[in-house]
Amino acid sequence: MIRSRKGLDSLTTLDQSRGGHSALEKAALAGAQEALELQRRAATQRIRQRLFSVAADYTAAAAWSCIDARQLDRAKGHLDEALRLAGMAQDPTAQMRVWNATALLAHQRREYGEALAAAQAAQTTAITRRDPLFGSLAHARTAIAHANLGHGQAARRSLGYAEDAMAKAEKQPRPGWVGFYSPAELNALAAIVYDRIGAPVKAEAASYRALATLPEKYRRNRAMTVARLALAQVHQGEIDQGCATTAEVFDLMAGHPLPGRLRVVLGDFHRDLFTLAPSATVAREWADRYQSEWSTT
Repeated sequence: MIRSRKGLDSLTTLDQSRGGHSALEKAALAGAQEALELQRRAATQRIRQRLFSVAADYTAAAAWSCIDARQLDRAKGHLDEALRLAGMAQDPTAQMRVWNATALLAHQRREYGEALAAAQAAQTTAITRRDPLFGSLAHARTAIAHANLGHGQAARRSLGYAEDAMAKAEKQPRPGWVGFYSPAELNALAAIVYDRIGAPVKAEAASYRALATLPEKYRRNRAMTVARLALAQVHQGEIDQGCATTAEVFDLMAGHPLPGRLRVVLGDFHRDLFTLAPSATVAREWADRYQSEWSTT
């Protein structure tokens, strides 16, 4: 079982560097299958439940990879299975992981009401009451869902809850998958909230705070934050600066295809760039230089 958990940590490290891709999904599903085969031979209920938990985590990892790669229908199937396994394991941490990913999947599909319901379900899991870090993440997902629905006041309130919970979180052993979530990542999520509720100046400031402390190993997360920073700059009319900022996205991901989720953010940047500055020379130069990279890689 220890070997199985180490395999999960290896997949998490790969995701942090490269992002979601088919090889990661296949490896995660293979890990889930191995855990389920061991479960069938387990001698006690306790061991069976722990193996169901391992299988749930691997299946959730496969779902996350699909979300990042924009294979959204496959992600939904994996999440349904991961939630079933987490229930059989009676593991609130695995359940929280699945609801967190479900909220993100619904966000990607622009099903914002479902994203809100999933984020609120994450808030009800036992782990969010025991560990403020998980509570903070659930509130941050809720804030994004409210922002997407146009609920500005509720979005700010949920973001405040996320910040308060983060301030109470202490260092302690946690599953590797949640290692990405920190004050830096909370700032990155806050940037999304502020931009969606029409506060791009605050979004830009939150992005800079995130990038100041986000570890270098989280290359994909840094690239996502940089892309969001560029969006906030363009939304303030800083067209030249926004175009220049996106160059770092491609530098950060050099050598690997851009994950689908990142391509969507760059697509949003392209759309808003030409909506706000359709005749700007810098906008045309940006499209000439980068469009083939983000739209086809």
